[in-house]
Amino acid sequence: MKTRAFKVLLISLFFVACYPLLAAAASADDEVARIQKAYEHIKDIKGNFTQKSFIKDLKRTDAYKGRFFIKPPKMKWEYGGNKPQVIYVTGEDIIIYQKNEKQVFTAKFDRATYGQAPLALLSGLGNVKKEFAVSANKGGLVLKPKKPMGNIAYIELIVSSGSFPIGGMTITDNLANKIEISLKDVQINTGIREKVFEFYPPEGVNILQQ
Repeated sequence: MKTRAFKVLLISLFFVACYPLLAAAASADDEVARIQKAYEHIKDIKGNFTQKSFIKDLKRTDAYKGRFFIKPPKMKWEYGGNKPQVIYVTGEDIIIYQKNEKQVFTAKFDRATYGQAPLALLSGLGNVKKEFAVSANKGGLVLKPKKPMGNIAYIELIVSSGSFPIGGMTITDNLANKIEISLKDVQINTGIREKVFEFYPPEGVNILQQ
């Protein structure tokens, strides 16, 4: 009886010790399922965002704000402020139009490009478990790319209880630089028109192909 009681005690202690980990895993799975379920019904997304980019080596933080529009695979971000720029993704290419500099950068859009356009991650979060190893952290999720995704080390996702399940994210790269993005006034399935994603270079701009 003593041996049996001791085994029961060990099992109980093991369960108590592991319960936080088991609960965290269940919570992460539940959140992932909720995000992917929401994405099944999303045809387009638009809203406002704020972005803080912390550059470790320079010990500098740059702040931006603007609007975003997503209608997979097409995307558009409008950055305001002193250095306005507009980023377009056509599905195959990324176009960065810097208004003050009167120049346009174009390149192929692929996994390596997410470091230049971190908001593009929003369009791919409908396949979270396919792309990332997921764990729970402080009421949110930590996503580590299963395959190289530019210089991204991991992403901390802020979950939301609203109709759009994501409130923001922090992207940390391999050099410990961080980009913090907060989403506001997000609307889904508003019928964004195709012309929103069309870009015609203004006369006189310099176009650079990367």
